[in-house]
Amino acid sequence: MNKTMLKKVAIVWLTALFIYGCATVPVTGRKQLNLVSNEEILPMSFQQYNEVLKESKLSQNQEWTRMVKQVGAKIQVAVETYMKEKGYSDHLNGYEWEFNLIESEVINAWCMPGGKVAFYTGIMPICEDEAGVAVVMGHEIAHAVANHGRERMSEGLVANGLLGGLSAAVGQNPTLTQEILMQSAGIGTQLGMLSFSRTHESEADEIGLIFMAIAGYDPHEAPEFWKRMDQGGELPPEFLSTHPHPATRIKDLEAQIPEAMKYYKEGN
Repeated sequence: MNKTMLKKVAIVWLTALFIYGCATVPVTGRKQLNLVSNEEILPMSFQQYNEVLKESKLSQNQEWTRMVKQVGAKIQVAVETYMKEKGYSDHLNGYEWEFNLIESEVINAWCMPGGKVAFYTGIMPICEDEAGVAVVMGHEIAHAVANHGRERMSEGLVANGLLGGLSAAVGQNPTLTQEILMQSAGIGTQLGMLSFSRTHESEADEIGLIFMAIAGYDPHEAPEFWKRMDQGGELPPEFLSTHPHPATRIKDLEAQIPEAMKYYKEGN
């Protein structure tokens, strides 16, 4: 088979892969690549989360820890309520929610596929209060609910030629597969999930606003959080980062607030 024929076969094969391996993101309706099931990725996700906790020191700051756990529980209920009302409850099958605060100066928070959340103490002064924590919590949980980790995992497997599914990838190259999983969740990166694309970041912002609003937190707090984040120092030009620049992010969030406010009831 010559190179031209090989190229045509590859194009046909990849086209079929994307057609039959697509899923729909709850809330936004965007189509995404999905070659990994929750049954495959969640056990790996939970194991990796436990490894991170073993290697980390949990914060002894009781006020901050209480805040993270309390806000997490409220947004968990909001997510489950929203997904049930929209007929997406099955998207949460296998979730095992957990919320922890890790002692670290890194400005970061993340949510593994399946609802395992970690905040680092470095982000807490920027959050300032429960509302600020809710902005970050809603955003990170939105990444999980939108299956961004699974999407990134699927893309990573394809990019590295691991096309037999997650189980096969583990058998072929367990170290690489674990690295792809870590990158898919953005663990160890600064300023949030840098491994995610700007599309994922913007989508998580949009969905996160709705989740925090249902939980009883004013969506107007989201732009305020990013204004505080923007004051933390020099940031790279937007085209050099997978994150939207704070100014762009703030503008987009402000445009999304009216829709999110439809879900907001003060004092929930």
